[in-house]
Amino acid sequence: MSNPGEVDTTPIVSARQLAEYLAAGAKPREAWRIGTEHEKFGFFREGPNHDGVGRFAPPPYEPGGIRAMLEGIAADGWEEIRDQGNLIGLKRQGESISLEPGGQFELSGAPVASLHDTKAELDAHFAEVRKVGGGLGLGFAPLGFHPTARRSDMPFMPKSRYAIMRRYMPMVGSLGLDMMLRTCTVQVNLDFGSEADMREKLRIGLLLQPVATALFANSPFTEGRPNGFLSARANVWTDTDPDRTGIPAVMLEPDFSFERYVEWVLDVPMYFVARDGRLIDVAGASFRNYLAGGVPELAGLTPTLGDFADHLTTVFPDVRLKRFLEMRGADAGSPAMMLAQSALWVGLLYDPAAQSSAAALVSRRPAGEFVALRRDVPRLGLSAPFGGGLVRSLARDVVAIARDGLRARGLGEEILLAPLEDIVGGAPAQADQWLGLYHGEWGGDVTRIFVAAEV
Repeated sequence: MSNPGEVDTTPIVSARQLAEYLAAGAKPREAWRIGTEHEKFGFFREGPNHDGVGRFAPPPYEPGGIRAMLEGIAADGWEEIRDQGNLIGLKRQGESISLEPGGQFELSGAPVASLHDTKAELDAHFAEVRKVGGGLGLGFAPLGFHPTARRSDMPFMPKSRYAIMRRYMPMVGSLGLDMMLRTCTVQVNLDFGSEADMREKLRIGLLLQPVATALFANSPFTEGRPNGFLSARANVWTDTDPDRTGIPAVMLEPDFSFERYVEWVLDVPMYFVARDGRLIDVAGASFRNYLAGGVPELAGLTPTLGDFADHLTTVFPDVRLKRFLEMRGADAGSPAMMLAQSALWVGLLYDPAAQSSAAALVSRRPAGEFVALRRDVPRLGLSAPFGGGLVRSLARDVVAIARDGLRARGLGEEILLAPLEDIVGGAPAQADQWLGLYHGEWGGDVTRIFVAAEV
């Protein structure tokens, strides 16, 4: 989840102002950029160490763990981000490094012009992680769900918002703490040109997100054993918090707009409001009530655009609208698959003809059939039934459209779709590969996945 950002103290005077805040994100096509975010689990390469921590265990914040990672990377020209004195992130020239609740290490990439720039950014980040992590005896593996650790084994990072979420999550879903502590994802952030363009991109993204979940499924193990899912991470999101997750029906309405999104967001329960370097816990109260002066803990405070921007980071639909769109349906995976995730959505949504083809594709079946896939693909992946066939057939069409869209960009980016073309052609997805190794040469030893998946 994001680091604390710049504070906008502009007072909120109307819901229309909030819609205009979102609309201000629209950009001309030549200014569209690509921002890739990805997470990975840390682990001790050897063990037990001097503190008795075993091999492959998740590292604590300190000593010799995540804080030391941040300190080591910071030496290469990064600015530190602190929360109540604790080092919780870094930023540099549009990039940032942040921590998920269980210490998952996240890079939020700078907005770049091409997927080749994304690759260069990822390569540089992994080199930094290997350099600093190696000196600490730490490795990092991008997997959708932690393959061995129990929830109680995971550390909690000293980030104020996470303490609030830790208290609130069990009140609204049975798997929210697993989402926080034991999942990793990869997402790409993309621009839109207008409200109509946002609406179409959002609809395509929402309805095809289950297809992405199937393609990138990479979490078949829980606590050392197969869990019956290909994407346990995706299953976790089905019981995290129904008020802020999934595919909200409002976003599929034909007249969906920035104003309609604001109206939905205003009723999503808040987590906190930031003031004077601290967070005020108001978990469960709506932003609408805050605007109306109906939240006792916030009495006397003037709602600001900064408060609204913070609130936007606490809603978790499968595609999230800010001043750009976040595609959120994929498990973290190998570097090649991380790049393929960005390539898939850039190909679908950054070329006019490809976007038109994608819009036509999702219009061929009722929206409810795509939404229903969220229930089936975590367990069945590309073998989930859809439209009289399997999701694999739909995925094949999606990847073909993306390939055409990337070719039309003329930058040679379509090569980055190669892993997905293999998968829709019949090759096993990442989860299937791991299961094959588990039942074969690994002899049932799930811990071997850490070395195999290490970046």
